[in-house]
Amino acid sequence: MARAALGLGVRDLAELAGVSQDTISRIERGEVLKTATVATIYQALETAGVQFIPENGGGPGVRLRKCPTD
Repeated sequence: MARAALGLGVRDLAELAGVSQDTISRIERGEVLKTATVATIYQALETAGVQFIPENGGGPGVRLRKCPTD
């Protein structure tokens, strides 16, 4: 969901995170990856503008970070 919110393709996110396209596909299929790999992808998405929202009774989610001028 985070990748789609940013309008990134698998190739784009893989490049931003410095991982393979296969790695992005694997995480999106729900496969278990190394903790460090997940953290790298998570950081790349946050840097690109995603905020991860913790579960608050409705389940975890994502949203786009507001621009500093908003």
